[in-house]
Amino acid sequence: MPPARDPSLAPATAVPGRRLRGRWASWHDRFLVEERFVAPAVRRRLYATAAALVVIGLVAFVVLLVAVLTHSGIERLDRPVERWFDAQRSGDATRFMTVLAIVFGPVGMPIIVLIALVTWIVLARHAWRPALLLAGMVSGVVLAQVLAPIVRHPRPPVGQMLLDPDHTYSFPSGHVLGMSDFFLLVAFLFSSRIGRRWFTVVAYTIAVACIVAQVISRLYLGYHWLTDVSASVALSLVVVGTVIAIDTRRTVRVPGERIEGAHSVRQTEGT
Repeated sequence: MPPARDPSLAPATAVPGRRLRGRWASWHDRFLVEERFVAPAVRRRLYATAAALVVIGLVAFVVLLVAVLTHSGIERLDRPVERWFDAQRSGDATRFMTVLAIVFGPVGMPIIVLIALVTWIVLARHAWRPALLLAGMVSGVVLAQVLAPIVRHPRPPVGQMLLDPDHTYSFPSGHVLGMSDFFLLVAFLFSSRIGRRWFTVVAYTIAVACIVAQVISRLYLGYHWLTDVSASVALSLVVVGTVIAIDTRRTVRVPGERIEGAHSVRQTEGT
């Protein structure tokens, strides 16, 4: 009679199979979308906010664009504002504005976004919100790159630029657009899930403060006009409003509705 085998000894081939299934399940879970239940008034408010941001942003951008193309309206403030900032220059202020320009410029900003996205994707259970952030940032870059050569708005004189000369077109400001998209989207994507009023106020206050600092930096350093930075903020409102609408449509449910689709799960506590 053959000796009995120890039942605790599993076949060697079974372990890789279970490990493979576990890895596949973990990878699959990354692409599940968390849906959350809110009061009907909250969902209506989200849609209303999204629509308001898109409409306000589009109207403001068109007004600014027409002003730039016709040299009228708010465009007449460009030179007085530029002269005022020139008169405010000092050593300490220049150093601070230079740091802002470098950290949130075309080199620093992509690094910040990449680190934020990689960290978020690694730590988060699901990739929906990091994907929204990436889509919003890419949209901003595309808008800036497409519009500048079409509008062909010259920058302020090279002699007024405090860093390296820049001979590219200035409308809209890529620095301001990228920073506005990043901070406003991060504020929304976190505050909408955390659902605490104090956190929402703090998040958007920080976002607005960072955007204002970047606007001042671009004007102070002599690389943009008032119309350039204003148009960037307007476009950012359109991007953020669109993301809010997409996120609300995909993830927000009201009592009585069902979780939609095989790729959805109900949101658990926290973020």
